Amino acid sequence: MPSRTSLSGTRSLSGPGHLPGAGWGAVFVLAASVLWGTTGTAATFAPAVSPLAIGAVAMGVGGLLQALYAARRIRGQWRLLLEQWPLVSLGALAVAVYPLAFYTSMHLAGVAVGTVVSIGSAPVAAAVIERFADKKPLTRRWLAGALLGVAGAALLSVAGRRPGDAGGASGTGMEPGVDSWAVPAGIVLGLVAGVTYALYSWAAHRLIGRGLSARATMGTVFGTGGVLLMPVLLLTGRALVESWTNVGVGAYMALVPMFAGYVLFGWGLARIRASTATGLSLVETVVAAVLAVLVVGERLPAAGWIGAATVLAGLVFLLPRASGHGEPEDGAGLPLPSELPRPSIPATATGRRLSHRQIDAQSHQKDPADNNSDDLPADTRDKEDKAEQTRG
Repeated sequence: MPSRTSLSGTRSLSGPGHLPGAGWGAVFVLAASVLWGTTGTAATFAPAVSPLAIGAVAMGVGGLLQALYAARRIRGQWRLLLEQWPLVSLGALAVAVYPLAFYTSMHLAGVAVGTVVSIGSAPVAAAVIERFADKKPLTRRWLAGALLGVAGAALLSVAGRRPGDAGGASGTGMEPGVDSWAVPAGIVLGLVAGVTYALYSWAAHRLIGRGLSARATMGTVFGTGGVLLMPVLLLTGRALVESWTNVGVGAYMALVPMFAGYVLFGWGLARIRASTATGLSLVETVVAAVLAVLVVGERLPAAGWIGAATVLAGLVFLLPRASGHGEPEDGAGLPLPSELPRPSIPATATGRRLSHRQIDAQSHQKDPADNNSDDLPADTRDKEDKAEQTRG
């Protein structure tokens, strides 16, 4: 588990290996990005399934699984969720729009252009949202990492294009006259995908910061988005059940990259800001390229490998640094209870106070599903402890 509690009742800032909380956030996001990078390769095994159906089954069914996974947490925090319904609605709408815009962008503008515009614009959009909505400054370190990551992703995707993959509607069965607007439309949809990716990442990060657990946040936002995607799946998903291979691809997309991937992403958003998370997720393009070479049999020229190395170099700037005190310099990671030192209770504290703390500890131990990744960030007992220390 990412954090531990000492015998004195003080939770340390580090988890296994003394990795800071923001460091674990980066690890979770990178792990999620590795899973997301497998979606393109998986989709090649179901060529008869439309991009809309792939997006709807992945995010739709994956979102519903998120809701089921978080059902108990959602029931326990439904009042707070209702209080935050505007933010929940914004995140859910972004979840529903993102896959439709992303996969249609690749269909119209080509895989290379669609991927670069969609994934590459997300860190910039997240940074702009944080700058105006949260008044968070953009650091030079983040700018350097984001520029390297976007440039590397662009070089990687463009280098991987074959002559027949020039983009647009060519080769897709669309009328030739459509080509003139297909690429611009694909680019616009790619920007929509990038903005919506940034929006639901930012919304989830802010909800966690307002006292919701990561599990309840992701389950509610993605579950609601999944419900919104069900009509699209019903209209476009017939090909998914026409063969067992297609069924397997759909099940994999929903269970692994989307369900497991976004569970990890939620844990990451509880520890690092959305702009850092979307920047780190550029590693998805590297994973996709490597799998295309190893599994699909595609060839990647030297320029593509240089692009992959550039993306990885950008991660050096995007990964949270530790300050001299061992605390991350991410600048905006949300403090979880597992990352905040809990003051010990003085000997003069009342027995009633101790009994309350013991009851809380027992109730926490009774639920094996609870873990430090899902603890509520808002812990009001810390203030009470400090006040009692002052009186003691």
